[in-house]
Amino acid sequence: MLALSRKMNESIMIGNDIEITILEVKGDQVKIGISAPKTVSIYRKEIYQQIKESNQEAAKTAATDEALKKLFK
Repeated sequence: MLALSRKMNESIMIGNDIEITILEVKGDQVKIGISAPKTVSIYRKEIYQQIKESNQEAAKTAATDEALKKLFK
């Protein structure tokens, strides 16, 4: 993991087209702004994990559905 120090209104670049800017620091919270192309999905990690788990569950269900369809053909 790369750890960087930044002050308010300072940024870091990821590749050529993703910019992360420190907008505000209040106590133990940091507000960041992210500028990225619309094709880049950005999620909070806990939401990303929920989506990932949901997709895995859907894939399992789809595989089971396909197996049942083959059984009854």
